[in-house]
Amino acid sequence: MTNTIEIKNLTYRKNYRSILEDVNLTIEAGKTVGLLGENGAGKTTLMRLIAGVAKGSVGSITVAGQNKVPIMKSYISFSEQLGGFNPNMRIDRIIRFYEDVYPDFSTEKYNQMAGFLQIDEGLRLSALSKGMKEKLVIGLTLSRDTKVYLLDEPFGGIDSMTRKRIIQSIIKWKSDDAVILVSDHYVSEISSILDEVVIIKDKTIYTHKSTEEIRSKYAEGIQQYYESIYEGNDFDD
Repeated sequence: MTNTIEIKNLTYRKNYRSILEDVNLTIEAGKTVGLLGENGAGKTTLMRLIAGVAKGSVGSITVAGQNKVPIMKSYISFSEQLGGFNPNMRIDRIIRFYEDVYPDFSTEKYNQMAGFLQIDEGLRLSALSKGMKEKLVIGLTLSRDTKVYLLDEPFGGIDSMTRKRIIQSIIKWKSDDAVILVSDHYVSEISSILDEVVIIKDKTIYTHKSTEEIRSKYAEGIQQYYESIYEGNDFDD
């Protein structure tokens, strides 16, 4: 199977502070991968670097065989916040913006998800609750037909029951060869859809394993394995 994401010897510093050091990561096409790590570990920074939003890194990032940022960006749908839009803008105008800017945006797919997520397009952005804004972000991100979906803490404001329904439906909303890289604190809830887990610790990729290997080799759930690493119980020694 071909690799969709390849990162080699990636180092990133900001304001003279080291954020990521010597990161190496390969993700195959079609995989759904959990990106885990404590707050400040560098998860969002890594996603921003993959998406071409953050600049100034040393090393290489390749997406779908391409390493030129403009081309890489066309293959990535990133769950950025809606801060760039005027708070008074109606949701239906934001949808039209996506239709105009992204040739791979599927209005039909969005309408299906909007119905599932119960998004009211007649509302203005300022009228949405935190949870509803996150539903909108998820809908917009997954409505593009692209190679890579980056979901950065997408479920924080969504109630537990709805969150579980969305998580279980995510796989249906991506093509078989697309990659989903999702970072979230609800490890136990997203674990059922993950093929692999990547854990960031000490500014680098501490471990990258299949969820099948974790469950069979360590006889514990994904969340317990992740927590044990941060508690200092290194099962790989």
